[in-house]
Amino acid sequence: MKIICIGRNYVNHAKELGNDITSEPLFFLKPDTAIQPKGHPFFIPDFSNDIHYEVELVIRINKTGKYIEEKFAHTYYSQIGLGIDFTARDIQEKCKSKGLPWEKAKGFDGSAQISRNFIDKSDLDLNNISFSLQKNGGQVQQGNSKEMCFNFDTIITYISKFYTLKIGDLIYTGTPEGVGPVVAGDKLKGFIGEKEMFKVVIK
Repeated sequence: MKIICIGRNYVNHAKELGNDITSEPLFFLKPDTAIQPKGHPFFIPDFSNDIHYEVELVIRINKTGKYIEEKFAHTYYSQIGLGIDFTARDIQEKCKSKGLPWEKAKGFDGSAQISRNFIDKSDLDLNNISFSLQKNGGQVQQGNSKEMCFNFDTIITYISKFYTLKIGDLIYTGTPEGVGPVVAGDKLKGFIGEKEMFKVVIK
């Protein structure tokens, strides 16, 4: 099972981090050990002093495909979930400043929160999915799929040029603006519309 994460897919988020807007999807991988066990707290790793939350809509692939045409991409997923791409921002910035890969800032154990449940896409308007993140009861991020630079089908088509997509693969589709740090004791809750998708305690 692969975890594929799309970067800079919301213009305002790219701007808040001072990044350029890309002309094609930017993606990186997390290992399967990045999946945060369901119901477990997120433990801040001892190698970072600046862990950030990034809430994202998540696609779960339901059949194997390679070189998928965009007109068929919608048949490769049937559900939408919600997750957090936890990021060691201090590690990422150090790596980027030296021109080094920054997977260790993104793919460490527990860095991929995922919702317990997924929502059937037939129950959603895929071009108008509202989602949000609360920290300690206050909203810190809000986004909508209509604001994505690259939609779900475009993302699947592009990734499948490079990697065979397999059943169970997860695609994190990018985060809106409002990312920020977490500290021990914080409580995060993620929502699609009004539906609570996950909650996690930071320790």
